[in-house]
Amino acid sequence: MSSDETKATNIVWHDQAVSQEKRWKLNNHKGCVVWLTGMSGAGKSSVANQVEMLLNQNGIRTYLLDGDNVRHGLCQDLGFTVQDRAENIRRVGQVSKLMADAGVVVLSALISPYRSDRDQVRASVQEIASFHEVFVRASLSTCESRDPKGLYKLARAGKIKNFTGIDDPYDEPLKPDLVLDSDNKTVEELASETVAWLEKKISL
Repeated sequence: MSSDETKATNIVWHDQAVSQEKRWKLNNHKGCVVWLTGMSGAGKSSVANQVEMLLNQNGIRTYLLDGDNVRHGLCQDLGFTVQDRAENIRRVGQVSKLMADAGVVVLSALISPYRSDRDQVRASVQEIASFHEVFVRASLSTCESRDPKGLYKLARAGKIKNFTGIDDPYDEPLKPDLVLDSDNKTVEELASETVAWLEKKISL
């Protein structure tokens, strides 16, 4: 049986009584998706955590979807093939979209190495909220020197296959909304830079 044959056809869209405008007004700010992309070790999760803390202190409703964390639940059935990576990004993108519609500033921190997958998430999210692609830029040498999980060492030894930056490509964003220089700035500096830029985007 093909996947098309297993899809439900007896479904309809139900309009909701509480509008997006009302949800956002209650929060006193817009919902949006801030998508942090970059190679392993670039600092995505560290920056996202610091950004969320600063936004929370400023009264902004947030949620952080970390690439490793979602693979413990939402995407625990997925591996790291091209197809599984695409499905991983699609799922996180759809969850991000729903949460942004609810009025949450969603920080999605994932390697998301393929430009086509990120572009599809952007197109989907922008149907209902703004999408901000943040490129946490760090050279391969910087990422390898950090290597917090020891993954680059394992990839270089051939013990991990399809590892981004070693034997699998990373498509740098062509026109990111914000570029963070993780080679030369601290996490605190990058987070402050992001918050200052973002708060102009989410005000009602």
